Amino acid sequence: MRRPSKSTLVSLAMIAAVLAGVVLTVVLRGSGRLNASDVVLPLIASAGLLLRERYPVAALVIVIAATGAYYPWATVDGPLIALPLFTLYTAADKGHLTAAIVAGAAALLGMGLGETGGVRHVDDGAFLMITGWVVAAIAFGGVTRNRRAYLMEARRHALDALHSKDEEARRRAGEERLRIARELHDVLGHNISMINVQAAAALHGLRKRPEDAETALRTIKDTSKETLRELRTTLGVLRQVDEDAPTAPADSLARVDALVEASGLKVRTELSGPLDALPTEVDLAAARIVREALTNVSRHSGTNEAYLKINNKSGNIEICVEDDGPGAAYDGGSGFGLTGMRERAAVLGGTLEAGPRPEGGFRVHARLPAKGM
Repeated sequence: MRRPSKSTLVSLAMIAAVLAGVVLTVVLRGSGRLNASDVVLPLIASAGLLLRERYPVAALVIVIAATGAYYPWATVDGPLIALPLFTLYTAADKGHLTAAIVAGAAALLGMGLGETGGVRHVDDGAFLMITGWVVAAIAFGGVTRNRRAYLMEARRHALDALHSKDEEARRRAGEERLRIARELHDVLGHNISMINVQAAAALHGLRKRPEDAETALRTIKDTSKETLRELRTTLGVLRQVDEDAPTAPADSLARVDALVEASGLKVRTELSGPLDALPTEVDLAAARIVREALTNVSRHSGTNEAYLKINNKSGNIEICVEDDGPGAAYDGGSGFGLTGMRERAAVLGGTLEAGPRPEGGFRVHARLPAKGM
């Protein structure tokens, strides 16, 4: 069984109180003769009050009309005036402020015109008091509606702010995942690729040229050691509680010789301009682009030679890695390596172009702002 709402219970309590007041008035009045209006009009007004939640304007009209007819025609002067005040408040609270004002004004006007005859039922003081009650009921209904609207708007803003905060947290988490993916791809992918190449060379020359196999195995040992160091560094960054704690980059343009040596390629290098006083984010991004570009040459070009040019001029770090190998290079954008390089450049406000050279081979050209973001 459905329980009555709080509003219905309040209406029933109000009706019970008013009808009890009417009955008490009849009892105190004595054995006077009653007419139909003494019974029918309070019941009509009470029934109208029950409609105030679903049909506030209709309830307002019914209750005011029944109450307006009750006082001049009924023989008992019961406390029925409380019901129209309650419906005036409800209509204003439900947003029907104009209807409440018009109905209240009409009720007061009708009361005033009724007092223009020879017999006065309400003196001036009582009329002013009733007028004050009507105005207060309408005003209180408007205030409660406005307060409820304000609280709903504040709650909506709070939910929007919470939603925006969650979206920002998800965006930051996504960016951090991409950054970590780039770090793992650039560092671990490069080193593991070198280990694979050197292992293949060691297996190939193990019997025919043992001295080359020994060199390849030493390279594997050194590269795997570097890979473990890079992995520990990356995991250490992930475990840090303080995100602002400074961390020295594993790669740097100041160590470009080590990057070239780790690639296993014969690289012709051309450096110009100061490369040892760059912002950390620029230095790290540039070094990772160099590492990845050389790794791609080793993997895809079909040659063991490359050309690396790095210069610092006009406020930009320019990096160019070229090869003239016959290999079918990647398609210029679908690989994670190229995507990672482009993302690194874009984050700093730079650009990266990659594609086949007209004369053969492949070229990666990056331009990064020397001052960073």
